[in-house]
Amino acid sequence: METTSQPNRAGVRTVDGYLLAPFPWYALDEAFTGPRWLMQVGTSADGAVEHGSLGHGDEPAVRADMSADRERFAVVVTVAANPVRRSADGTGVLEATSVSSAAWLAGVGLLSFTWPQQMDHTLRDDWLDQQTETAWVLADDLGGSDWSTLSLPVDGVPQSFHYRESEFGWVLAGSTEQGVHLGAYGRGMSAYGLGFSMVKDIASYES
Repeated sequence: METTSQPNRAGVRTVDGYLLAPFPWYALDEAFTGPRWLMQVGTSADGAVEHGSLGHGDEPAVRADMSADRERFAVVVTVAANPVRRSADGTGVLEATSVSSAAWLAGVGLLSFTWPQQMDHTLRDDWLDQQTETAWVLADDLGGSDWSTLSLPVDGVPQSFHYRESEFGWVLAGSTEQGVHLGAYGRGMSAYGLGFSMVKDIASYES
């Protein structure tokens, strides 16, 4: 999935990109009463919004101490369910999106806030490249032994999700009846008690 993202920096969390999406956004349902915040959207080469993330709980910091006890967060990734389609200029074919796309984006999202405690900062890029490739391999094999199945409510209806845990946190991915795929990742919050629902007012997430 070739996309670009808007950076998540203090003061640059505008809702504009989210409002351009032709699909509904998803987040944790009303059972979650903690902080909610915008992260970023991903766009295709022609500027169309294809996916984006919404955060819940503590805003994670990129660090190596891996102290999950001090950080409790969950991020929900919404991915437009697109079939294989022609590019806007008609010269090529754009990659289809799937549950694997959501799983990969969630896996990479979790890695973006993590690196092993013993690793020097100068080696982190190489480590991220390697782990990103691993995340793709895992996402491309959702039926493999690294994944289990978890049933969670989406708009109040139980849906099946692919789920895995690692030393860095957890990742899950599934689909909705509203034409989007969902990915999620987190640390310090159990995935087993989560539920998802369509966001009614995305502007309420703007800080």
